[in-house]
Amino acid sequence: MQGVTPPTGPLMDRRAFLAGVVAIAVAAGCSGGDDSGDDSGDDEAGSEESPNGQAAADLPPLPDDLPASLFELGVASGDPLSDSVILWTRLVAEPLTDGGGMPAEPVPVTWEVATDEDFEDVVAEGATRAEPALAHSVHVDAGDLEPDTQYWYRFTVGDLTSPVGRTRTAPAGDAAVDRLRFAFASCQDQQEGHWTAHEHLAAEDLDLVFFLGDYIYEDDPRTDAVRPGRTPEPVDLAGYRLRYGEYRSDPRLQAAHARFPWVCTPDDHEVDNNYAGLNEELPEDGGSASDTEVFRQRRAAAYQAYYEHLPLRIDPPSGGDARIYRDLAWGSLARFYVLDTRQYRTDQGCARPSDLGAPCAEVADPARTMLGDEQEAWLGDSLERSDATWNVLAQQVVMTRLALIPGTDDLFNLDQWDGYPASRQRVIDRLRGVSNPIVITGDIHLSGLGVVTQDGTDPTTEPVATELVGTSISSSFPAAFVDAIGAIASASPAVHYAEARHRGYVVVELTPDGLRADYRYVSTTAEPQAELSTGASWRVVAGNPVPEPA
Repeated sequence: MQGVTPPTGPLMDRRAFLAGVVAIAVAAGCSGGDDSGDDSGDDEAGSEESPNGQAAADLPPLPDDLPASLFELGVASGDPLSDSVILWTRLVAEPLTDGGGMPAEPVPVTWEVATDEDFEDVVAEGATRAEPALAHSVHVDAGDLEPDTQYWYRFTVGDLTSPVGRTRTAPAGDAAVDRLRFAFASCQDQQEGHWTAHEHLAAEDLDLVFFLGDYIYEDDPRTDAVRPGRTPEPVDLAGYRLRYGEYRSDPRLQAAHARFPWVCTPDDHEVDNNYAGLNEELPEDGGSASDTEVFRQRRAAAYQAYYEHLPLRIDPPSGGDARIYRDLAWGSLARFYVLDTRQYRTDQGCARPSDLGAPCAEVADPARTMLGDEQEAWLGDSLERSDATWNVLAQQVVMTRLALIPGTDDLFNLDQWDGYPASRQRVIDRLRGVSNPIVITGDIHLSGLGVVTQDGTDPTTEPVATELVGTSISSSFPAAFVDAIGAIASASPAVHYAEARHRGYVVVELTPDGLRADYRYVSTTAEPQAELSTGASWRVVAGNPVPEPA
């Protein structure tokens, strides 16, 4: 029986790998060309078509004013299939300057994929161009790869070579798989702390990483922050590019990206806090929101920059919209449904500047939607066709009913699924028809474990799916609720665990028989170094959606 195995072969020690990637990133992220890939066949590479259909021989010449450093934001891979994976980099010399210190013309880029980190066995290679219209970002769909296989990759521009990344393909669609290990994380407000979690994440034994939103935060720099921001609040494409340049310059984040393929979906802060569709957040001072067309342009810029800075298997945004939702199979063991809970949702109900409040009559309107009609239909059809052992919704906001005043219905977070009960119920009804549904969630900055029930508004009804809620990489939970979260959790029969004091991520191991979730916590984000501990471990037995301590 074919299975997912931990990394084997010429893989260096995990911490040595991390140290090497961090050192490369700090030291400018590029080096002179070497001979490790020379015998892969320059003539063959020169005639090979790139993913955008252009032969290397037809690529433009190198610009005369090409910077001496190009790979300041590292490399990444994502969205693996059984025969291909998306490879990413962005050519930039000065991430915190408009234009990134790059010439305003296309730059030819070659890429290689090998079965070894020394690139003695190059199995795929090609050429493409980094276009200024996409901030000189590169998205390569590296195909013709073997299923369930580990690879290394790199990019070259002239005599400059990128850091080396490691990635892997998924097992074949019908393959029987013994094990899958993935982590999920979210919410990395740079100003609120050091990303000590990413250093430990990069040292894990994983196949995949899911990042469930708030990759950047859009707020203004704060002088009292742990790491004060260096770029102003983004409202246009140039501003969002600067903010991503600031975030992606972090060597720990680069190391975690370089070690595993990531699957990413945005939440709100990639655009604007608590936005919904084309509705921006209401000002806290009671003022009016911006004109819809003004916000449409801001959202379009944000989606464009998001695409430019992540290894996404999606089309470039068009007309201000981006088709972000998609699914991913891991043999016959698991299928993941990556959702977009922001772009198509109805505005939050009850017209409150805060997302907290008692539900009003508007909230119960069956026409209100979290996913939009098209995405909801896609999800239903995809679930109906699934024959995977585990079916996992990778999404942003808490689905389990969570009353914030124990014993009453007076206070809910209306930005979560509690504010969209009819939409939630339609999803739950679909989940009831599949094998072992699981929900993984970010957004809320706490660790939690809940059960989504048959009636989404009644936590005493039959359990349908386990929901794993991950804490944040660095963003803090509201201080006013930290002490109360235990009482809130214990008052709900649908909530089995809640912890709001620690930052980190969740590691999940899936087998045909069960799921194990380990909640990893770092000791601090106030300092650059931190210890790692496992704060809680839970398991879910296949066929039973009620979790129990591991």
